[in-house]
Parts: sequence; structure tokens; C-alpha cells
Amino acid sequence: MLKKIFVIATAVLALSVSMVMAQEPLRIGLLTDTSGPLTIYGVELQNGFELGIEYATDGTMEVAGRPVEVLVRDNASDPDTAASQARELIEREGVEILVGTVSSGVTVQLQSIAADFDVILMAGPAASPGITGENFNPNTFRVCRNSFHDFLAFASYAQENLGTNFVQLAADYEFGRASAAAAESVLSGAGIEFPRDTIFAPQDTTDFTPFLQQIIDTEADAVIISWAGDSTVTLFQQLDELNVAESVPVVAAFNSNEIIAAQDPSTIGTVSWMIYHYSFPDNEINDWLVENHRERYDDVPDLFTECGFASAQAVVAAVEASEGETFPEDLIPALEGLEFEGPKGTYIIRPGDHQALVPMYIAELANLDDPDFLYYNLLETIPALDIIPPCTLPEEFAERCAMNDEMMGE
Repeated sequence: MLKKIFVIATAVLALSVSMVMAQEPLRIGLLTDTSGPLTIYGVELQNGFELGIEYATDGTMEVAGRPVEVLVRDNASDPDTAASQARELIEREGVEILVGTVSSGVTVQLQSIAADFDVILMAGPAASPGITGENFNPNTFRVCRNSFHDFLAFASYAQENLGTNFVQLAADYEFGRASAAAAESVLSGAGIEFPRDTIFAPQDTTDFTPFLQQIIDTEADAVIISWAGDSTVTLFQQLDELNVAESVPVVAAFNSNEIIAAQDPSTIGTVSWMIYHYSFPDNEINDWLVENHRERYDDVPDLFTECGFASAQAVVAAVEASEGETFPEDLIPALEGLEFEGPKGTYIIRPGDHQALVPMYIAELANLDDPDFLYYNLLETIPALDIIPPCTLPEEFAERCAMNDEMMGE
């Protein structure tokens, strides 16, 4: 009888401990930029991620019985600041998953921190292919696109409409260098030549004149601009002042609404690729995002809001699948090959390099003054499986690329 009572008591105690553990908060560290050169994107990431957690948890803000707490840190796109914040979040605040950020260089730094502390990093909008390529580690995942998606989406239009000799202007840091390399790799395969090396300018450039004059002197068929952040406005103002487009047509991704609104009216009618615009997707999840973003922020979702939202969906789905566990050995199997519906449609995380396949858009700039930021005519939605970036893992992980082929049935 005493033995039976002891067994029952032990079972009750174990159940009680399990219930207590299940109620421990799940702390997620969101590293972003809300005061530096990429502030506009950092705010979009934060807004999207917080709404994504709400959507994915059906408003309960709980996953696998654990209340979700998002601890936000502003790194102003400084790698050392971000690294210090990430360490503090893990060591002192009990953060179990890292998310971010908007700068490619900073994200590469966070990858090292995630590996050192053996936590999962869900990379943000930072577009360098190296994050899921040459800098890959098994703890890093990315639901957002990388620069290869941009140029794969745009290659056929460029080839048919813009000529065959291109030049590039790019920011001289991780994002710009990686984007320029991706553009040359993809577009060279489409028959486009690059007769001179990419023109790189420092990220903090305020006078672009010497760099723009180099573009004019090339007499190329088009110039591809790989630039990001608030200084994009200055760059495009100076492009207009020097009448660069009259000599060399300018090709650049359509950007956040405020940046586009500051462009010169001469850009109306241009065609380019776009990552996301709130008016493009036609599905219930995007409708929810738009409606709730308006209610909470009195504004529409912007360029990288979708990226933050979908990242939150993936995190919640993985933690649900692991029944609340957040060790890499539990989350990695849940994330590898994860397929889900998000604001842009279907997202698929490749198991080999942890890069998501995502839809993209081709659009035409129709105006710059619509009060609801309806600036575009949508020309084409390109499905995720039609834009498959190359697997560029380093030699030590190269065999993992075969996992992607297996997923695709190749």
C-alpha cells in the first residue's frame, strides 16, 4: 500500500514539475535597427515579427503552453553592439531563440554568437546569400529571401528589355558585395555581360558624384544599384540631379514606401523586382496582416514587414512541433523542410542550407503620390518553386546541398 502511495505521489510530482516547466516563458531575442542607417527596415522587421507571433498563436501569445516574450534590442546596425546584446540576452535574460537582423554584416556576427551558445538564429531581412551560403552554420535559418531571388526573378525581363552590357554600383559592405556577386552570377547566365568591375561606394557616402560619373562614362546599357537604408533617398536624388538615367538606365529593387515616395517623377514607368508590397498578395493571411497592421500602427505593412511576420510563423511552428523544446537538436528537424502558408503564399525552408524558397514580384512604378502607397502595377507574381537560388555552402558542408535536391525530387 505504501509503495502504491509512493508511486502515485511520484507521478503527481512529475506531472506538477512538467506543468510548471510548460508554463515557463519562451523568451525570444529580436535584434534590429531602430536608430541607425537601416532604421526604416528595422521597424518593419519588428512590427512584422510581433504581429506574426500574434497571428501564429491565434492571439494567445503562447506556444506549446509557454507564454511568449519578445525582448527587442536596437543595435543601430553595429556588429559589436549586436554581439554584446545577443550575449546578454542569452546569458542574463534567458533568451532561447535569436531573431535578426536587417544588416547582413551584423547578421554574420550573430551567426557566430548563435553557434557559440548553441541556440537557433532566425535571420531577418539581411539579404547576403552568404548567410545561408559561405557563412552557413546549422543553427542559422532564413525564411526571408536572399539577393539571388532578386536577380533570378528579374533576369528574363532584363535580358529582353535592357540590353546586354551592365555595370553595377553597390554599397561597400557585406550586403552590397554579396548582392553584386549574385547579380553577376545570375545575369551572366542570362547572356548579360559586365565589362568592368562593380563600382563600390562606402555605406556612409553623402556625395555620390564621383561614383555616378564613373557610371556615365561606361556607356553601359543599364546600371544595377544595390543600396539599402535611408541614404538611398540621397543616392536617387543625385542620380536625378546628374541625369544619369539619360545616359545609362537605372535598375534597382523597389524599396520601402517612404524611400520610393522621395524619388524623382522621372522614375515613373520603370519596371523592377519587388520583395513584397501589401497590395500584391491575394490571400487571407496577408489580409489579416494588412488589417491588423493598420489597426495597431495606423499604417500599412511595408517592404520587410512580411519577412518579420513569416519568421515568427516559422518559429512558432517549430516550437509547437518540438512541444516547447528549443534546443537545436529539437528545432533543427522541425525547421528543415518546413512548408507553410504566409503573407506571400507558400514558403519552403530547404533542409540543406536552411534558405527558404519564397515568391517574388515584378512590378511597374505607376505613381508616387497615392495616399495609400498604391504606387505599382503588379506585372507578375513568380512562385517560390520558379526562383530557386543556388546552394553555395562552403566545402565542409557542401554535401548538404544534396538534401535540397532530394526535397525537390531530383
